[in-house]
Amino acid sequence: MSDNKVYRASTTAPVNIAVIKYWGKRDPKLNLPTNSSLSVTLSQSDLRTHTTASCSPKFTYEDSLLLNGSPQDVSGARTQACFRELRALRKKIEAENPSIPPLSTYPLNIVSENNFPTAAGLASSAAGFAALVRAIADLYELPSSPTELSRIARQGSGSACRSLFGGYVGWEMGSAVDGSDSVAYEVAPASHWPNMRALILVVSAAKKGVSSTTGMQTTVATSALFPARANEVVPRRMKEMEKAIAAKDFETFGKVTMRDSNGFHATCLDTEPPIFYMNDVSRAAIRIVEGINNAAGKTIAAYTFDAGPNAVIYYLEENEKAVAGLFKAMLGAKEGWGGNRGVAVPVNDEAMVKVESHAAAVATTLKEGVSRVILTSVGEGPMKTKDSLIDEAGEAIH
Repeated sequence: MSDNKVYRASTTAPVNIAVIKYWGKRDPKLNLPTNSSLSVTLSQSDLRTHTTASCSPKFTYEDSLLLNGSPQDVSGARTQACFRELRALRKKIEAENPSIPPLSTYPLNIVSENNFPTAAGLASSAAGFAALVRAIADLYELPSSPTELSRIARQGSGSACRSLFGGYVGWEMGSAVDGSDSVAYEVAPASHWPNMRALILVVSAAKKGVSSTTGMQTTVATSALFPARANEVVPRRMKEMEKAIAAKDFETFGKVTMRDSNGFHATCLDTEPPIFYMNDVSRAAIRIVEGINNAAGKTIAAYTFDAGPNAVIYYLEENEKAVAGLFKAMLGAKEGWGGNRGVAVPVNDEAMVKVESHAAAVATTLKEGVSRVILTSVGEGPMKTKDSLIDEAGEAIH
């Protein structure tokens, strides 16, 4: 009797936003970085990729992927590397136990959905490849640890390796030529420092003008600032950041986060031709954060920018009114304040009066340039879910 069963597994995976940036590859094919990095995993209740992986002997087509309702090309080297590595691990299990179904030989049908804009500087590829690898690993019933899977996810998207963990996550650059030691690791779980919050100012939901892959390779090739950053600055900051997280020292966490963001974008500007990921709205956000910290007399808010104009502002829950409350007074009419998190933020009208008297032009730039806000917090790593995007017949559920 032939097996026509459709095997399925579903997972959700989080976005992570780096506080020590990954930029530059020592091996583009394997996505091996020129420096280590460290990130905060954000809550999946606010930002996540939901992926269902399925396979069946009755599938007559090649491997396929549907993202947000649109068919994707899976023939690229990155996706194929993930498929190949995961299938190889499943084949080992099948060789040891011939009685189990040979799932590694069946075509893969994958359906994935993001609840945030794709390719807009919100680390969509990180959540996407983490979800893809985790879902297929669950489908194949692999015993692999998150660190082992991070080596595979890294080949799809470098920062995806960090999205296989929750909390505060490091990515060791490694030194092995084959990339076997370039893996992610847990610096601290979300429960260690649970009151970390993040406010994301979505400046543009349009696709980036210069992709991260292209940008970082150009930077490595042409920036005079880049070698010092990769070889001296980042290793020192990694130690400072891990120590700050262990001690729950936001002052140091914030200062190092902002310095590293500034340093990263300085190398982009030092690239030939220069790469401008930030814009006037991004710089306005920086000015407001500086104002918040000056008013507090210490660092209670920290901005960071990935390869795009969106501002991610970290702060602690106890400083919500001083930080998010000011942005709510300024941007309360924008989409994003209507959820449970947004409604709970107290409006900081007092601080807004000062901004309007001292930096009205900055406030106007932000109001005109921010399209929506996302309020979130530190969160957990990938989670299995029974909510499937593929039905028992192998068809995508719309």
